[in-house]
Amino acid sequence: MDQTTTLLVIGAGVAAALLVVAVALLVRLVRARRTLRRAGLPTGPRWVFWGAVAYLLLPTDLLPDPVYLDDIGVLLLALRSLRSARPLPDGTAKG
Repeated sequence: MDQTTTLLVIGAGVAAALLVVAVALLVRLVRARRTLRRAGLPTGPRWVFWGAVAYLLLPTDLLPDPVYLDDIGVLLLALRSLRSARPLPDGTAKG
């Protein structure tokens, strides 16, 4: 293989790995929201959840879609937002 082919194969592998991470984070986000809703706990603003899902699925991004780093960042922020909406275990208010 020549150098160009090698770089394309490596680039495709990295893009595929980033896509797998983004989809795994999306699944975690959906599961966290579902778990919080079943428990009757607040899930935070709806726009955070739906905004993160839309950002992953829409073709317009800050970075081109083969580079899913911005999508991963948005999903991580949404997941963190959902997790911070949970009350503390001893029932005390946060803040």
